Amino acid sequence: MTSTSALPENAGRQCHNVVNPYHSTHYFAPEFGEELAKAGIENRRAAYFAARGAAMGAVGPGTITATFYNFHHDLVAQHVPYVWTVTTPEAVLEARLRAADATLRRLLGDAALESPEMAEAAELALRATEGCARQARPLYAAHADLPVPDAPHLAYWHAATLLREHRGDGHLLALLDAELDGLEALVTHTASGRGMSYQGAMATRGWSPEDWQAAQERLRSRGLLDAEGELTEAGVQLRKDLERHTDRLDRGPYEHLGAEGVARLTELATGFTAAALSAGAFPAEMFGK
Repeated sequence: MTSTSALPENAGRQCHNVVNPYHSTHYFAPEFGEELAKAGIENRRAAYFAARGAAMGAVGPGTITATFYNFHHDLVAQHVPYVWTVTTPEAVLEARLRAADATLRRLLGDAALESPEMAEAAELALRATEGCARQARPLYAAHADLPVPDAPHLAYWHAATLLREHRGDGHLLALLDAELDGLEALVTHTASGRGMSYQGAMATRGWSPEDWQAAQERLRSRGLLDAEGELTEAGVQLRKDLERHTDRLDRGPYEHLGAEGVARLTELATGFTAAALSAGAFPAEMFGK
């Protein structure tokens, strides 16, 4: 039953911020590369495009660029649709789930994965996903068609995936409304200190230093960046507005779960994410300034 108590402001975003890393751990794990290689994809970038896009089927590079948003299309086209000539979306989804399982077992240990708290987190997160909407959310909608795994830690991972892609799809609508292209969104997020580092973005997104500088100039012309590449007051306000817009588009799952459920899921997710971070789940040089 959904709680009738009012949901505190930013509660959904705070919950997302600790649930999302549980999903994301496998992208940075050696198990991810190993399992995707077994499926026939040895290039790490190709593996990411295939693994995150596989729920949509054997889509082409245009669909990946559109739904992932901040990758250079030429980089995507180097690997898609080639990946679908060496494997299938079904095989990739199976490999991805095995990678998630192995990664979480290594980071958290079997005791945590089999704990009552994990089962409770899975139940709460899955209940939250009942409030998600498919319309105009292609990545979420595709993942929502996948079966829920039986094991609680993988059911929670699946729910975290749904919540991540639901918010992400909505965020792209907010970026379009703010008239930020994929690279401009990446530049402003990096400048905020809350996104990928410049080194991380350049190593993974396919943009050149010249592309980055050109995007900075476009943002300066709008008064969003200063001469040093830092956000101006208007730029800081834009990033705040983007998050608030995204919050509005993403309120469904958290309103459905209710204030008490959101608070409890946030508490449980914080514990699991903190443990994963302590175990070295994410490379520090990839994020922040």
